[in-house]
Amino acid sequence: MAESLYITATEARSGKSAIALGVMELLLRKVQKVAFFRPIIGNEADNDIELISSQFQLGIPRERMYALVADEVNRLVSAGREGEIIERVIEKYRYLTQHFDFVLCEGTDFTSSTAAFELDINAEVANNLSSPVLLVANAHGKRSTEILHGIDMALDSLADKGCHTIATIVNRVNLRQKSNILQLLAQKEKLRSQLLYAIPEEESLGKPTVGEIAKILNAEVLYGKEQLDRHVYNFTVAAMQLQNFLPRIEHGSLIITPGDRADVIIGSLAAVSSRTMETISGILLTGGLRPEPPIWQLIRGFRPLVPILSVKENTFPTAAVVDKIHAIISPGDERKIMQAIALFEKNVDVEEFSERITRIRPTIVTPKMFEYELVQKARRKKRHIVLPEGDEERILRASEALLKREVVDITLLGEKEKISSKISELGLHLEDVSIIEPSEHPDFDDYVHSYFELRKHKGITIDNAHDLMSDVNYFGTMMVFKGKAHGMVSGAVHSTAATIRPALEIIKTKPGISIVSSVFFMCLKDRVLVYGDCAVNPDPNAEQLAEIALTSAQTAQAFGIEPIVA
Repeated sequence: MAESLYITATEARSGKSAIALGVMELLLRKVQKVAFFRPIIGNEADNDIELISSQFQLGIPRERMYALVADEVNRLVSAGREGEIIERVIEKYRYLTQHFDFVLCEGTDFTSSTAAFELDINAEVANNLSSPVLLVANAHGKRSTEILHGIDMALDSLADKGCHTIATIVNRVNLRQKSNILQLLAQKEKLRSQLLYAIPEEESLGKPTVGEIAKILNAEVLYGKEQLDRHVYNFTVAAMQLQNFLPRIEHGSLIITPGDRADVIIGSLAAVSSRTMETISGILLTGGLRPEPPIWQLIRGFRPLVPILSVKENTFPTAAVVDKIHAIISPGDERKIMQAIALFEKNVDVEEFSERITRIRPTIVTPKMFEYELVQKARRKKRHIVLPEGDEERILRASEALLKREVVDITLLGEKEKISSKISELGLHLEDVSIIEPSEHPDFDDYVHSYFELRKHKGITIDNAHDLMSDVNYFGTMMVFKGKAHGMVSGAVHSTAATIRPALEIIKTKPGISIVSSVFFMCLKDRVLVYGDCAVNPDPNAEQLAEIALTSAQTAQAFGIEPIVA
């Protein structure tokens, strides 16, 4: 029979979906077949089902992932047919246990008319599913005594229903409270056998994105569709003159203004480009109005151009709706998803937690297991990686995700002003990343002379060396050669030849190897395969093929994949 875990919260907006992301990420590293199940959902378009299903590509029919909608539950309760609720939940749950190794269950959202009774409902369901419980408490804006009181009440309710609570996570904790909260929890007798964790508040997870706001308002996206993941930290209604409005711009502001206020629109976009102003998240035009064509022509020339939305409603009713919008983690919002997972991994002992919730031991390496082992090895060694394509969007977004998860130290190469501008344009948090402009670096001349000494027998002059070392791939390779970085990752925009040529000239092959080859890690649905060589040697002879096979096998072994070479 499948194992399971039931996640329930003490109240609404506890960050339960973020915890579910972290737990599912952890489970898929240990268990091959994992299902996600919500016994009761608020409505048929359930965000968490879509989020988990799409993020982890579960491939489970949506109707199999929930049992009842809240309105159905209310009707059954009103008709005195409470027993039917549990029967339908068990029926749906049993199907999943027959087809999967583990079922992760997520309880209700505490946003319906039955919110006062929802903890009891969740306890009843968890008990009937014989599922251990993970309790998530909301610490946002609360004193320690309030947090502890809420946890006490929830645990008593769960115990009264016969539930076995194996862990409590206090979520959205003020960082200054964290250690104190954990100490107070550890002193409670009823929590002695539980795993206890506290996860600090992450401001960006609690803020909606421009895309979320656009969806709720049914707004038309006029510009900036590729930047809808920018976080909105506050909003400003711009109904005053430009000179009075500009001082009110804050970092991450959404500017709400009538569509005919060309002065405010242009001033806001100018603020994005200005080094002396805060960067806004977007502009929301109201009243169904748009600037005249000459103004649009001017607007299209701004770089960077943040998202510009348009709604038919007037300014103040629109602002009132925006003020009531609560942040969610939407399907496809990779930044928030990675932030949530990184926060979970940083504050939860994932090995301890996984040992407690599952006894299943994997027999193959799935993509999630493969990624997990990579991240854990990298985190333990915390290497310094240089990225020559420092102004490329994918590189910058990946850098933010890796730094959030504390996997590596990163140096970006390229023009400092261009990279900083791109980071600001994308709204990324890379304040601590190192940026090097090769020709301006103190070691540049040393690198030039080192390359000249290595290649002068090939006819390279000092001027040639100077020109080549200005190339980011050559500079990055020399950093590795000199021990200033442990590794280099390139090839997002550069060709394979441009990426590996500097390594062939400077670092060369290891002793005993006559040919350079490559491997691809092919992450299939249920396993990871090593393909070699797909990029470097188009027509190897028999001896070279044998060497490629052996080095590919060694690479596979180094990455935790058992090589089988025929």
